[in-house]
This record gives sequence, structure tokens and C-alpha cells, in this order.
Amino acid sequence: MDLRAGQVAVVTGAASGIGLAMARRFAADGLKVVLADVEEGALEKAAATLREDGAQVHARVVDVSEREQLDALAAETYEKYGAVHVLCNNAGVGSGAEGRMWEHDPNDWKWAFAVNVWGVFHGVQAFVPRMIAAGEPGYVVNTSSGDGGIAPLPTASVYAVTKAAVVTMTESLYAHLKAEHARVGASVLFPGPHMLRTGLWESHRNRPERYAKQRPRKTPYRSLDQWEAAMKEAGQEVRFTPVEEVADLVADGIREGRFWLLPASEHSDRQIRARSQSMLDRADPSYLEHFILD
Repeated sequence: MDLRAGQVAVVTGAASGIGLAMARRFAADGLKVVLADVEEGALEKAAATLREDGAQVHARVVDVSEREQLDALAAETYEKYGAVHVLCNNAGVGSGAEGRMWEHDPNDWKWAFAVNVWGVFHGVQAFVPRMIAAGEPGYVVNTSSGDGGIAPLPTASVYAVTKAAVVTMTESLYAHLKAEHARVGASVLFPGPHMLRTGLWESHRNRPERYAKQRPRKTPYRSLDQWEAAMKEAGQEVRFTPVEEVADLVADGIREGRFWLLPASEHSDRQIRARSQSMLDRADPSYLEHFILD
């Protein structure tokens, strides 16, 4: 699908990080951008910055876990612009879970699934039927992660489970679109290949009361800067991928019609091969041994 001036792109989780980088890239290509995010102040700032750069922007506060809010966003977008050509279901949260899986607060799972899985599904249901009916070329990009999308990081298992679900959902969406002979494509995004400076580490700042922890954390939340400092103190170098590179990967992938928006990475390739071989051999998942804690 060609990205052309005048087309419309909708991005959730667009107030910062990967979402804002994608919105900036689409705007640079001349697309009108619709920004959706749960954090009002950051959303207003992001929209203002894009407008200063000459972009046509519409912003709306949206909690993707609430289906009615995405339905309203779709109705509002079509009323304002008359079309949607690109949909990026990008909003996501870290769960804040700690300890072993059987010790997790159930609300950590409920909140992570509400945003990371149901939020993607709500986006698909709100926009894809309209995109198909329009008969124009379109594209859906769902954000997953190497954590879960390729193989889980057991110390972040809740997040990993949700991101694995996004991969399977997108594979199914791809098949359904093909079966309908729709002019709408689908891709799954694996941001990276290295760490990213995003607000995911501080997801708890936007956690709704209905998903509040039922018992207090045993340890304080740790910011990305604190984690990076701890890694450096332990002698481990941390590499980061600029979010702008992720946005370029998305734009190029849409143009080339690639389903797997997976950046080149020897580490990822090793994980993919090890996991696939484990399944073929009906063997234990030895690729997790590096992460298994005593």
C-alpha cells in the first residue's frame, strides 16, 4: 500500500513513545493523523507539537479497554475525515506484576489484557468493517513485542502472554482479510531490536481504579532510568533503538506489504530457531533457561 498525502492514519497510544513516532512519520508523509491516548495532558502536547510542524491532527482521549470509546473514535474520525487508511493498534501497558505467576494479583492480568489484547480487538472491530466497506487500500498494524511475540521473558510473564495473543490475533486477522478479498492488509509489529525509551515502565501512572491492585506491591516500581543504572552497575551494557527507527520500519513495511514487521536481530533469530526446534523435537523449552531464576 502506498502512503500518500491526504490519507488518514489512526494511532492509539499516540501521546508518546512509539505511537507518537509513528504519528510524526505519517504526518511527514502528508497523512492526516488521529491521535488517541488515555493521558490527556501528554496527548494535547503531542497534538500541539505536530500542528506546529504543519500536520493536520485530530486528538481524542480514549481508553482502548472500553469498546464504546473506540467506537466513538471511529465514528468521529469518519465524520471528520471520511476515511481511515492506516490503523495502528499500539496502546499498551506493563502489568506491574511481581513474584511467581501463582502470586500475581489477578487485577494485573485483568488490566494488561483489557488494554493489550481487548484494546487491539476493539480497534479492529471499530475500524476494520468501515475500512473494508470503503473499498480503498488500507492497513492495520498491531503492536506486539519480542517478549511473548517470539518467546516469553518469564520475569514479565503477564505482558508476554498478552503480546503473544496479539501475534495470534493478527495472524487470524490477516487470514480473515484474505478470505474476504479485502483491500486491507495486516501486520504485526515487534519494536526493537533493542530496548526502547517509552513510558511503558511507568504504565502504573494511568492505571484505572477498577483495576487497582488488591494488595500493595512488595517492592517499589522501578523506572527505566533506575533499571538502566542497575544494569550498568552490574557491568551489562544496554542498547536502545530510537523510536523513530521503529516508525520508519512501520512505514516501509506498509509500503512493502510485509506481515512480520520484525527488525533484523541475531538474538531474535536465535530465539525463533530455538523455540521452533524445541517444538519440532517435542523437547523442553531450554531457550528459557537463561531467564529461569532459582
